[in-house]
Amino acid sequence: MPLYREWSIEHHSLAAIWEIDEPESFFTERTGLAPDIKFEKRRIEHLVGRFLLKHLKEDFPLYNIQPDLHDKPRVDGNAYYFSISHSWPYVAVVVSPSHECGIDIQTWHPRIEKIQHKFLSAEEQGLFNNDPKLLTMAWCAKEAAYKWQGRRGIEFIDHLPIISVDNKVSEQHIDILCKLAADSPLLGLKYIMEPHFSCAFVENYKITSNSDV
Repeated sequence: MPLYREWSIEHHSLAAIWEIDEPESFFTERTGLAPDIKFEKRRIEHLVGRFLLKHLKEDFPLYNIQPDLHDKPRVDGNAYYFSISHSWPYVAVVVSPSHECGIDIQTWHPRIEKIQHKFLSAEEQGLFNNDPKLLTMAWCAKEAAYKWQGRRGIEFIDHLPIISVDNKVSEQHIDILCKLAADSPLLGLKYIMEPHFSCAFVENYKITSNSDV
């Protein structure tokens, strides 16, 4: 079983990354799901995400997942909060009984420097020096923050500015101000840089205001 990594996040959430190396039947048998998704890779990614939710929380209600008004996936009564991301052949999941979640994973894409202006301000671009891996990490961090806040109408540059980056340790840290969410929380994210991908996830947050940063 290619469980790439499994970890806890500040004692309130569980997370895992799976590297897909099994046939689709492996996941259909273990989840009991048969999603109506045309493309095989997308269908398998969908199944792996649900499989990981059950792996992390055995009682996770897979059949109860529905989008809310902003299309953020939920279960009834928010019995669990969760977030799923995939970038073939990797799938990342985080789940919590008490905290909103946000995670994103992305395999390396060398051409990302050509589109960095679409999700990073000029000031933010200066933090990453056209480094494709750092730019991919920044994209992952903003995607994870976007999933955490769960609202439509987000502009990555205007509403999810990067406040600080610490890339001096093996499991690095980045702060993002979530301007559209209530009370403008400052999200603390961790990001992981592996040989084939970057993954970022929301670790904690503090209530702030735009005047505080």
